[in-house]
Amino acid sequence: MEDAMRIISVVVLSISVVAVGCIHGGRTEAGASASAQAAEVDLAAALAGRTAGPPQRCVNEVALAGGRSYGRDAILFGVPTDDVVYVNRPPAGCPELSTTRALRTRTPTTQLCRGDIVVVFDPGTGIELGSCSLGEFTSYRRIR
Repeated sequence: MEDAMRIISVVVLSISVVAVGCIHGGRTEAGASASAQAAEVDLAAALAGRTAGPPQRCVNEVALAGGRSYGRDAILFGVPTDDVVYVNRPPAGCPELSTTRALRTRTPTTQLCRGDIVVVFDPGTGIELGSCSLGEFTSYRRIR
């Protein structure tokens, strides 16, 4: 009888661990989803009063000053006072990117293009944290 109780206890404990793992995983996915949604809301607010132009394969680097990430899926290039800003959505995302990190570009030309690799680094330490490939650039022009 003791052996049967021990087996039942182990089974119940195992089921509890699996259930907690599933619940925790669900919260993590929900948290990531909520974070992505919040980033999209923030990006929409930053683009308020602007009209999207057609996607562009390349953009002159001079026009891309002041990049800011909106989650792992969108980078806004330009500053709020600029008439035109650009949004780039790396096809595979840029998981290492956050608001406290920066991008380093290495290009032999004066343009950044779809497919170019950017390096994510910590500006305080200079440590490189990863990289991602850029997508197309969508311009957003201020409505006057």
